[in-house]
Amino acid sequence: MHAMTLDFEDRPSDSPLVEKIWRSRSDRGGPFVSIAQSHFEMAVTRHQGRTFITLRGPETQATRADCPPDGEWLGIRFRLGAFMPRLAPTKLRDRHDVTLPGAARHAFWLDGSACDYPDFENADTFVDRLARKGLIVRDPIVDTVLHGSTDAGSVRSAQRHFLRATGVPHATVRQIERARRATLLLRDGIPILDVVHDAGYYDQAHLTRSLRRFIGQTPVAVSRMAEQLSFLYKTPPSP
Repeated sequence: MHAMTLDFEDRPSDSPLVEKIWRSRSDRGGPFVSIAQSHFEMAVTRHQGRTFITLRGPETQATRADCPPDGEWLGIRFRLGAFMPRLAPTKLRDRHDVTLPGAARHAFWLDGSACDYPDFENADTFVDRLARKGLIVRDPIVDTVLHGSTDAGSVRSAQRHFLRATGVPHATVRQIERARRATLLLRDGIPILDVVHDAGYYDQAHLTRSLRRFIGQTPVAVSRMAEQLSFLYKTPPSP
């Protein structure tokens, strides 16, 4: 049985709303683990003659998924705190994806208008158009919370803003990012006990519980690269 193969590349973005633009192509299909992630994302799928765009929210735990063969994907991963005001991130959380209706072969409907599907080169321009229309915004208070500069009197209000803009509490974002960092360290060959220290876990049991929840594997399995993880590429939406 041949393992799933998927080519992947990404690039930075000039848009202040976007973390990166990515694209991928599958050769063989197969199972993988979709690991936890904190960001809002748009993904264009091309598979078996169909093209569609999917909105995805944060994932607070690892889940099993399948990648179809002979598919192509383009993704826009937004900076933490960027969201669509008319579609709260909490509604997209944990694989409650929304696929927008198609308008034509090369377009889809959004807010009553037909929009061309973005590509790898013009995705920044696509996002700029959405931002000018107010369809994508970013709450600056998210950066304040991330940098720990919220004063004591406004912590509760800032946390409400954070949850509204990201779909998850700040504590959950910290836990997810720590697990992802630990996964990188383990896959780079760093010994488990060193990862416990470097990633800020209390002990090995704490690391194991975290990775089981957010990565779907034990530290040993991550080190051995026992399964394909979406951490190495952005998760293709299921067609």
